[in-house]
Amino acid sequence: MNNMLGIIQNRYIYIPFLLWFFCQTFKLLFDLIINRKFDFKRLIGAGGMPSSHSAIVTSITTMLGRYEGVNSSIFAVSLIFSLIVMYDACGVRRAAGKQAQLLNKIIETPGLTGVEVSERLIEVLGHTPVQVFVGAGIGIIVGLIV
Repeated sequence: MNNMLGIIQNRYIYIPFLLWFFCQTFKLLFDLIINRKFDFKRLIGAGGMPSSHSAIVTSITTMLGRYEGVNSSIFAVSLIFSLIVMYDACGVRRAAGKQAQLLNKIIETPGLTGVEVSERLIEVLGHTPVQVFVGAGIGIIVGLIV
């Protein structure tokens, strides 16, 4: 029981989780306003503005720097981890999303392929650099405020 209470009270766990929920809810509501369609996938899916991945990792890194010190080894590990996550979101996952978009167009072109596909590939996988930057900014601000 004490372990569960410790996890619930650990700011390095509940703050990023709440931040993720806020970012994903914002995406859902923004999509609802723009497209006038409720898309539950926006709540749990990847991609879009802001990058919740970037917000989560930068909030953890900022809190670690603030409370454990920027000279601590855990801050260094978190910083490197954050940079890898943001690079991946902006680079690798974004490229995979562009490839999925192109493959969907090829498959939907009449007479081009004889491939039967039951569902489209997911195209929104990664983030633009601006989405990553905004997500990182939100994470830093939240990490400094908390």
